[in-house]
Amino acid sequence: MTTATYLFKNVILFLPNIFGRSLTDNTHPKAGKNFLFSGFFMLLFFLMSFPAFASQILIPMDAEGQRNHLKAYGITYWMLEKDAKVQWLLNYRGGSFLLPDSEELRRECKIRGVSYEVISDQKTETILEEIASPSRNMEAVLLEKAPKIAVYSPEGNRPWDDAVTMVLTYAEIPYETIYDKEVLSDALLLFDWLHLHHEDFTGQYGKFYRSYRTAPWYIEDKKRAEALASELGYDKVSEEKLAVALKIRDYVVGGGFMFAMCSATDSFDIALSAEGVDIAEPMFDGDPSDADYQKKLHFEKSFAFENFILERNPMVYEFSSIDMTNKRQVPMDVDYFTLMEYSAKWDPVPTMLTQNHTRLVKGFMGQTTSYDPATIKPTVLVMGQSKINGEAKYIHGIKGNGFFTFYGGHDPEDYQHMVGDPKTELELHPTSPGYRLILNNVLFPAAKKQKQKT
Repeated sequence: MTTATYLFKNVILFLPNIFGRSLTDNTHPKAGKNFLFSGFFMLLFFLMSFPAFASQILIPMDAEGQRNHLKAYGITYWMLEKDAKVQWLLNYRGGSFLLPDSEELRRECKIRGVSYEVISDQKTETILEEIASPSRNMEAVLLEKAPKIAVYSPEGNRPWDDAVTMVLTYAEIPYETIYDKEVLSDALLLFDWLHLHHEDFTGQYGKFYRSYRTAPWYIEDKKRAEALASELGYDKVSEEKLAVALKIRDYVVGGGFMFAMCSATDSFDIALSAEGVDIAEPMFDGDPSDADYQKKLHFEKSFAFENFILERNPMVYEFSSIDMTNKRQVPMDVDYFTLMEYSAKWDPVPTMLTQNHTRLVKGFMGQTTSYDPATIKPTVLVMGQSKINGEAKYIHGIKGNGFFTFYGGHDPEDYQHMVGDPKTELELHPTSPGYRLILNNVLFPAAKKQKQKT
C-alpha cells in the first residue's frame, strides 16, 4: 500500500466522525453547521495534500545503496514491459532508476533481491531539480519501451559460453536466439537490439586450427558450418559469413543497435573490409588466398577499425593487429581500465553506456582482449581505456542511423577464460562493474532518442 493510499483510507474512515457529529448534534445547531464546514475544509486539505505524500520507487545504483546491480536492470526491463514510465538518472548515485511505486514492484524487488527506496513526490521533485541544475553533471533520461533483444548464436550453443547470454539470463531479461538462416531471411527487422556471440565472420573457424584442429568439437563445428553454407547456397563458409555480416551492417545502418564482444568485434570488421577478397588459407576454405590480399582491403567499409594488418599464418591464434592480447604486458593484479566521463546533458549517449558505481573496472582477457588505438577510426569513441598502455577496451560509434558498441574480452568475471572452463556463477558477482556495461547497452535502445551533441 502506498503512502497516499494509506492516508486516503484513513481519511475516509475518519469522515463519519466528522460528518456524523455535525449531522446529529442538535444541542448547538450553529456549532453543527460550523463543524460541517470545518470537516469539509479538512477533507479538502487532505485531498490537496495527497501529491506531497504520493510515492515513487528509487532503485539506487551506487556501491553503498544497491546489493544486486545486475538484477536491478532486470527489474527496470520488467517495468518497461508493463509500459511503465521509467527515468534513468544518469550520474545520480551510480545511474539510478526512478519508477512509479506499486505493491507489485516492491514485492518483485524483494523476490529478486534488488535494493529500493520509497520516496515521496516531494523528494522526487527535489532530486529531479538537483539533476536539472546546470551545475550538476547529471541528466534524467526517459526510458520508453522494452527493446526486443536478439542474440546471434549457433544452435545448441550453451548460454554460459557467452557473457551476454549469461547476464541476460541472470538479470531475467528475455531474448531470442537467431543465427544465419534468420539473419539472411531479414529476421533482424523484428528486433531493436542485437548481440553477436563470439563469432568468426572471416570463415577461419576462430583461428583455432593450430591447437584444436584434431579435437572432435572443432571437426564437428567445421562440418556443421560447411553444411549450413551449402544449404544456404554458398560454396564456402567465408562467403556465407560475409553475407551475414552484410545483413548485420544493413540492420545497423537502418537504425539498429549492435553490441559485440571478443572476436566478434574485429572479425566482423575484417570481413566487411575484405568483401570480394579471399583472405582464408586452404585449410579453411579449400583454395589459396588472394595474392597481396592485405593491399586489397577496403577500410572504408568497416565500422570501427582501419589500417590494420591481417595475420596470415593459420598457426597463429590471432586475426590481425587490431587485438592487443599478444602486445600487452600488463600483470593481472594491475589490469584495470578506466571509464571516460562525459557531459550527461550534452552527451547522454556515452554517459548512458558508461553508467557504473566505479570508474575503474577490472580487466579481463579473450581472443580479442582489447584494441590497438592506432587501428581505431577517429570517428569512434573510446569509452574505456587502460591507463597503463593506452589500449582501448570499450568503444562506441554510429553507422548510418544506428549504433554499435564493441567490448574487448570474453568474461568480465573470468580473467582468462579457456575452452572447456566452467561457467561463471553470477550469483557470486551481483555487483559486477564489468557486467553492468553490457546491461547499459541492453537498456540503451529503450531511451527516448536524443542527439549526441559532441
